[in-house]
Amino acid sequence: MPNRLANEDSPYLQQHKNNPVDWYPWCDEAFARAREENRPIFISIGYSSCHWCHVMEHEVFENESIAAYLNAHFISIKVDREERPDLDKYYQEVHQLLNRRAGGWPASIFCTPDNKPFYAGTYIPPTTRERMLGFTELTEIIATKVAEGDEKLFQNADEIQNYLKPEDRPKEATVLKPSLATGFVKQALHNFESTHGGFSQQPKFPHTSTLNALLDIVLLQNDADAKTMVTQTLSTMHRGGMYDLIDGGFCRYSVDPEWLVPHFEKMTYDNGLLCELYARAGRMLDDASYTRTAAEIAGFMAAKMQEDGLFYSASDADSEGEEGTYFIVAYDVAKSALIEEGFAGDDADAILETLHVTPNGNFEGKNILWLSEPLARPEWFASVRDVFLRLRTEREYPFIDRKIQTSWNAMMIRGLFELGKSDPAYIEKAVSALKALQDFLMPDGTLYHTALIHSTPKIGAFLEDYAYLGTAFVKAYEATYDETYLMQAQQMANRALETLYDNGRWYFSKGEFVTDADPTDSSYPGSVGVMVDLLLSLGILVEEKYRRFAFKTLEYYSARLAKTPIYFPYLFNQALRYLFEDLVVKADAERLASAAGNLSTVTYPYLHVKATDDDAYMLCGVQSCFAQLKNADEIAPTIKEKFSTI
Repeated sequence: MPNRLANEDSPYLQQHKNNPVDWYPWCDEAFARAREENRPIFISIGYSSCHWCHVMEHEVFENESIAAYLNAHFISIKVDREERPDLDKYYQEVHQLLNRRAGGWPASIFCTPDNKPFYAGTYIPPTTRERMLGFTELTEIIATKVAEGDEKLFQNADEIQNYLKPEDRPKEATVLKPSLATGFVKQALHNFESTHGGFSQQPKFPHTSTLNALLDIVLLQNDADAKTMVTQTLSTMHRGGMYDLIDGGFCRYSVDPEWLVPHFEKMTYDNGLLCELYARAGRMLDDASYTRTAAEIAGFMAAKMQEDGLFYSASDADSEGEEGTYFIVAYDVAKSALIEEGFAGDDADAILETLHVTPNGNFEGKNILWLSEPLARPEWFASVRDVFLRLRTEREYPFIDRKIQTSWNAMMIRGLFELGKSDPAYIEKAVSALKALQDFLMPDGTLYHTALIHSTPKIGAFLEDYAYLGTAFVKAYEATYDETYLMQAQQMANRALETLYDNGRWYFSKGEFVTDADPTDSSYPGSVGVMVDLLLSLGILVEEKYRRFAFKTLEYYSARLAKTPIYFPYLFNQALRYLFEDLVVKADAERLASAAGNLSTVTYPYLHVKATDDDAYMLCGVQSCFAQLKNADEIAPTIKEKFSTI
């Protein structure tokens, strides 16, 4: 019989509705019952496409005896971390505090009856194994200690609660200088894996904000080390494996140094950020293979992850009960399909060799496709891709979480606008997606964080939603010169400043828990850096006061930023932008539109455009203009000459 989660919209909570565990969603009723019955609280946080969440569900939450014990002694609460990132952030901080290392998902949190956490883990096996305490033994210990009123346990919970209070303002600020870029490059080099690119051995994540910051350093200073890190990583990462050569789109991360074996889930945030990065790098570095990858990402998202203009949040790693089943192929199946399509046997062998498809396979006896040379694909690639696409249609597609999130949709929309600088057709797609997002998650002028598609949004926006949507509005304005978008960007910034800002310090939320916003970048860039991005853009396009708020934010985080900029790549990049200053090209909208091709060739990274009444092209910095041009062909060389001494 379904439990309480059957009434929830979240696809993740729906996945657990038939568990024998008596789950509650996050609600007052659960906490009231825990206090009344003096029961410890078990909070389980995950998301629908999380592989280890599925494993723990099967091993633990579907186990009848474990469920019976939980139901008798605990109040159990399920949380979708994509639906409630504020709760997830708070409990990830609990994990970090208790374990001295980062957490992850599933997050397993145990609290006192008055909801004070005292134990935190991630995946917990059903019984003790390999020195890892099992869920059965752990819950018995906790239930006994709480029932007996163990003084030490409750004292520890009180101490943890005090530690989790937001930190006070840093005692001193550090002056940030352009030499900050040198330190960033050195720290990036220290982490750089020179053979295959990227900034770790395994697992290996894309680190888009690090690459974006390095790309800006290349454009500003032509730094050779920075350029090597960017091109080596981008050129290797999209050759296959973690990048899906057949459907397009990136998986979340690679489990090996070669970017070959991915964790097969695909997230909208990864693909939005990587679409923007590859589109920008393709244009700035004149590399058509990067632009092609961005277009393929956009194609995948439109084909598999979009409905009514809105982008779903994620697709699962698993299908048909196993990880990666949809994506991999057996050698004999692949060869037979090619021959049936009309390829000669020798040609089929050569094609499979190029795609690294072998009888022994490279993943559990089967094959993940990848190319040694991604720049120029073979002539046969398109027709062979069609063959593999037909093979995939015979398989079950992984589960798709049809939740719509403001921040993640805004990331994908930003990517489409960036791609539109190379192909204007994508501007129309971006505008359409932005309107759909506004209609769904900003229906009455109030911004919401997320809702299942075709449902009514209920969860209010967090800082990341204001920040990412605000920057998407800026991109929309600069692509269309529609002043409405600029006004909406201001609304996002103003609302965030009114509710989540305190003299340079930012809060992620002020709901059940007051949580500080992240200046660091984790799965995707932290909301502090993105908010500074929005403020700096408004400072050059609308009113200088927004730059003052950006400066106060940079000042607040300056000590940590100066010491270890590599931990804060997006925020670091905004600090660099503040130091080198934004540049804006002003002219009437018609002139700017006709100059779009010329503007796309400008390699100064902090360039903006603003529609005015000027009948010439005015090139301006933050406080003054330095050129007035009649000919659009003069824009790029004039800017290059102006900033050639940086």
